[in-house]
Amino acid sequence: MPMKASEATLSTFDEAFEKFTSEAANNKANLILFLADNDPSTNLSWCPDCVRAEPVICKKLEAASGNVALLKAYAGDRPTWRNPHHPWRLDSRFKLTGVPTLVRWENGSVKARLEDHEAHLERKIDALLSDD
Repeated sequence: MPMKASEATLSTFDEAFEKFTSEAANNKANLILFLADNDPSTNLSWCPDCVRAEPVICKKLEAASGNVALLKAYAGDRPTWRNPHHPWRLDSRFKLTGVPTLVRWENGSVKARLEDHEAHLERKIDALLSDD
């Protein structure tokens, strides 16, 4: 079965995350990719690491065997993300320090994570997917 992808913003995250977690038992792997928003003038993320990592991550997940769910969570524009009081920086479930961050969600918590400087590395993505 192909990758099941959904998207959320800061304002829609709680609802999307609830749906994501309610369907988690049906999937081999459940991943959340925290990304920076796209810049409206270029339609590319303002974050160069996100621009580099997102296509690699999506390609690897689409090629994965078994059901894989991906929730893309967009953290906002640069000033919103840079705010030290950003909700995802303060959320004890995620403890985000940078974007992109790819987390494997299992049994109600983060089982493994790849952060900004490593999120584009195919071997690390493979290891995250096979983490049993």
